[in-house]
Amino acid sequence: MSTESAIRDSIDDAATTVGSLWPIHSFVTANPLSGFEDRPFGEAVEQAAALLGGRGYPSAATFGKALERGQIDPDILETELAEAGYEGDPETLLDRMADAADAAHAGKDDTDTATDHVDRVLTKWLSAFLDEGSAHWSMPNREAGFYAAFREVAAYDGEIPDEGVVADLPESPVAAIDAVLESHPESEWVPILEEQLAALPGWTGFIKQRAADEGVWQSTYPISLDGYLAARLALLDAVGADLDPSNEAANVNPTDELARAFLRAWEATYRDDLVGAVAAESQSLADSDGSGRPDAQLVFCIDTRSEVIRRHVEATGDYETHGYAGFFGIPMEYQGYDADVSVDACPPILDPQHHITDVPTDDDTQARHDRWSAIRAAADEVVEILEANAATAYGYVETGGSGYGLSLAARTLVPGRVRDLFEAADETVPDDHEFCAPLDHHQYTYAGDLPVGLTTEEKVEYAATAFELLGWEEFGRLVVFTGHASETANNPYDSSLDCGACAGNPGGPNARVMAAICNDEAVRAELRDRGFDIPQDTVFLAGQHNTTTDEVDLFAEDVPESHAADLDQLRTDLATARENAAAERAEAMGTDGSAAVSETERRAADWAETRPEWGLAGNAGFVVGPRDLTSDLDLDGRAFLHSYDWSTDPDGDALEAIFTGPLVVTQWINTQYYFSTVDNAVYGSGSKVTQNPVGNVGVYQGNGGDLMTGLPLQSLLAADDEPHHQPLRLSAVVHAPVERVTDVLADHEAVTELLDNDWLSLTVVDPTADHCAFHYEEELEWTPASEHAEAHPETTTAPAVADD
Repeated sequence: MSTESAIRDSIDDAATTVGSLWPIHSFVTANPLSGFEDRPFGEAVEQAAALLGGRGYPSAATFGKALERGQIDPDILETELAEAGYEGDPETLLDRMADAADAAHAGKDDTDTATDHVDRVLTKWLSAFLDEGSAHWSMPNREAGFYAAFREVAAYDGEIPDEGVVADLPESPVAAIDAVLESHPESEWVPILEEQLAALPGWTGFIKQRAADEGVWQSTYPISLDGYLAARLALLDAVGADLDPSNEAANVNPTDELARAFLRAWEATYRDDLVGAVAAESQSLADSDGSGRPDAQLVFCIDTRSEVIRRHVEATGDYETHGYAGFFGIPMEYQGYDADVSVDACPPILDPQHHITDVPTDDDTQARHDRWSAIRAAADEVVEILEANAATAYGYVETGGSGYGLSLAARTLVPGRVRDLFEAADETVPDDHEFCAPLDHHQYTYAGDLPVGLTTEEKVEYAATAFELLGWEEFGRLVVFTGHASETANNPYDSSLDCGACAGNPGGPNARVMAAICNDEAVRAELRDRGFDIPQDTVFLAGQHNTTTDEVDLFAEDVPESHAADLDQLRTDLATARENAAAERAEAMGTDGSAAVSETERRAADWAETRPEWGLAGNAGFVVGPRDLTSDLDLDGRAFLHSYDWSTDPDGDALEAIFTGPLVVTQWINTQYYFSTVDNAVYGSGSKVTQNPVGNVGVYQGNGGDLMTGLPLQSLLAADDEPHHQPLRLSAVVHAPVERVTDVLADHEAVTELLDNDWLSLTVVDPTADHCAFHYEEELEWTPASEHAEAHPETTTAPAVADD
């Protein structure tokens, strides 16, 4: 093997330990330790602690709060502690855990080093090169790529010593890496590169993702991990830094095993309650006669925030709600009417397969939209010029400063009133969906590598897949595909509150495409031939749920007059559901629920509000089954809910799609929240109060350094000492025959590996085995859930359990 190949292979191996980081404008939640998922959870967090310095388990104070609140069952905790070999009362053990944490922190060395100097220099140039449209003066020669651009400016940077490799940087980044590593044996290359990539995991995770995504910024200003490492190693060589790998074992907290016992007890307490409730409902479901045709069916995203609004929608009338991943199964790239660029509108584990754009269908409405948009664009351009030009800004302040001062005061003191004014103004500007339709028909043209639109055959497959996953056999007069988006002001993390299944973008466009597909007469005819008896009077439409205010906006421009009364009644009931859901959310925010709608609107409009909504905080469960399993349960907005009917899925294809898609994505979301909570300094992003956005790609803490990789404290804590999110690994509960689940897992090693390594748990409520629950252990073996909760007895295989 050539030296170049060996270096590239070493970089690839080392890069697996760095989690991918998406840009802040399309924030995608992901497991920060995704590169360690091939190892047992306990081993993974130990190795990550050695490499990244992050804690892997909740603190003693967090466990103490959970005990005080009754979130950990004392009997379950006693069993877990005894099994781990611990004696004594929980409070004493928590004190021991806290003392060990204090001792570990006291031993840390915070002295400045040559490596810290390299970090400062490198992050300065990374922020300049990777800027995505914020900088008015661009770093020179970016088109040539990061290493070439850095090579050109390094000689003019007074902070870079003219020593070592950096004094005469080779043209090739691999050659530069080789020059620095040549004094080290090849066996040390991977550990050396791992440590260097882990030194700035935010920046390297962003580089890794941008290079893999190959989007417009990457194609215009390319960067690669080998280019980054070449610059970093050259800088380290220039300052004489020691590159020898540490060779130290993980600095494991001696009470980690104790923390694992507390964590298992906390998770088991939540899981046992969830499984018990689902199993009881499973029996009731078997005894029920079913219901007639609903007035309307609404399909929401599986997002935990949907659980709240779904309960309240169902309480207002004869409505069915269903859960489906919010991209509605269409892996598409979307470009809005006014958008300069397209965005991915599907989960990050999928590649877009179609390019969808909005096309105008109403000339008069389009013209009115364009006039107002032109006025706004001109105003924005003036402001941008003023911001960039100090001389004109001073003159403008003399004449217009007082008006701006009043505007700032109003937005600060009465944000709700300002929102009302903007809404009134917006009513004069038509939304895209009022005069545009998604170009979903196949155009036999391409946008880049993607075909524009979909063929009839593709439309049929997407619709049929949705109906099969949802277990639909009956259709209401109105069927609403409801995407979701958030509303927030002055919030770098606004995309983290949008639809994760749409890559941190609003889900409305996907809902509109799915509704258009299902209204296509050619598609409906083929669906009827495949056994989906869609009545002639069924109309599909799209909507979008505002998760901050709980308003559901229906895109109903094409609904026929024959359904006007149905539509009016649905809108009335959605308004009622909004009031009740908002009251529930307001209470969770610690505010008065009697004025909940105005309070949620204030939070959405207040540019000083650090916590406009809770997002997916609290997520802990994932229930896969018919809605009747959970419709009578208040799951407190903590569970992802995916509709599934095992009786309509004899081959297990729908279940397989859920396991390989939504289950993996929800595990990513769950671990992002988990690690951001247990060690926010390393895996989160600290307080919003001290954050600074950089280059439209991420945030710093303070005025420089590494990109922060996770969620801010305000998304996780109600106050400094009041945790809101409970850091638990995901508990999945599936309503299906255990043998079918086993067959699916047997065909998908990656999913089984997550379970075997304890990154999440899985419990099956088997409707064919007297509605008994079985808990997954490892290697495709199960135990009855009651036995698992008691003492973790010897496991048995799925077929044997199913036949008992």
